[in-house]
Amino acid sequence: MKILCVCHRFPFPPKRGGKIRPFNIIRHLHASHDVTVASLVRSPEEATEGRGLAGHCARYEMARVHNPVQVARMVARLPTPAPSSVGFFDSPALARGIQRLLAEHVFDLIFVHCSSVAHYVASVSGTPKILDFGDMDSQKWLEYARFKPFPLSLGYRLEGMKLAAEEKRLARRFDMCTATTRAEWATLESYATGVASDWFPNGVDSDYFAPSAEGYDTDTISFIGRMDYYPNQECMLRFCRDVFPRIRERRPGAKLSIVGADPTPAIRHLGALPGVTVTGSVPDVRPFLRESAVMVAPLRIARGTQNKILEAMAAGVPVVTSSTAAGGVDAVAGVHFLVADAPADVAEAVLGLMERPDARRHLAEAGRARMLSHHAWDHSMQRFDRIIERCVGMRPRVGVAQSGDQGVSMDRMAS
Repeated sequence: MKILCVCHRFPFPPKRGGKIRPFNIIRHLHASHDVTVASLVRSPEEATEGRGLAGHCARYEMARVHNPVQVARMVARLPTPAPSSVGFFDSPALARGIQRLLAEHVFDLIFVHCSSVAHYVASVSGTPKILDFGDMDSQKWLEYARFKPFPLSLGYRLEGMKLAAEEKRLARRFDMCTATTRAEWATLESYATGVASDWFPNGVDSDYFAPSAEGYDTDTISFIGRMDYYPNQECMLRFCRDVFPRIRERRPGAKLSIVGADPTPAIRHLGALPGVTVTGSVPDVRPFLRESAVMVAPLRIARGTQNKILEAMAAGVPVVTSSTAAGGVDAVAGVHFLVADAPADVAEAVLGLMERPDARRHLAEAGRARMLSHHAWDHSMQRFDRIIERCVGMRPRVGVAQSGDQGVSMDRMAS
């Protein structure tokens, strides 16, 4: 088949959550199909790195956007019923590029990852279309409203309500809608749009995130995640305030490594606390994971799957997470990872793994085994293939383009 994939972030290199899922989908499709990718880049560096996608697709359309312009587009939507956040992903250049691709090629399937770019192809008819929401973004904004001070909380709640209405509207313009987890799928189903829906999980590269034969530091705890992301910031600020001091009371030598790109000043200031290191961006997170006795992810705001949890479990590092974040992982609390919410309970779970090597080893082995059996990309893609078959089989194929296809790789940049 000829497939057009539209993504909200240029899916290469797959170094962050918003890129990992679409990259693995595209790589899988490329093995059997002719795949065209259309997406955005936000810097010359991202554009340069993104050209590596050429080895995983037939062609791609790359449109450059500039953040100040995108922020202005968001602000312009504030007094309208349209979600402001979608403006951050709006690009006339990308719209023109997609229209050109639709005119030049006859696609058998259009696949969209993330509702924020679904509007580019929402009006296309005659071609089977799948909208992969991944996470239901509206619910994330509504969660933010619970943690933001007044009057910011009102703005976040309004944006969440706008997004929910937009998600329902967009879903009705597609033949099939998907999500990342059962919980996200349940939210999607609750919209009662009448559109077929399903879910397929995120996977993890268990070869890349393989356990190390070297030992770990019994006093080291790690947190892995981008530190320009509010849920990660809130998590670490709270952990350092409410949990880490309890751990240090019993283990004065305990250390915490906060590993992730673009930490805010508030996060950098955590590095002044005894035992806390804030690394900023690192070329490879695996050494930090593998030296850890425990990886913590006690997030209070979490939608979909936290890839950081999958990667730690695949690497044979035990995870202590929250009940909120645990819902995105196909694993059993107390068997494959530990789940705790209250500060005292989180501290006790972490200390138990630091102080009991046998319990740590047992949880590490069980966690990795679960990743191999339930979060392998090949298993997830088998499920995705069945979703594609179901979508394509829903109606007869009708072409949307007239002209021929040259079948060559293209690298186009528009700004």
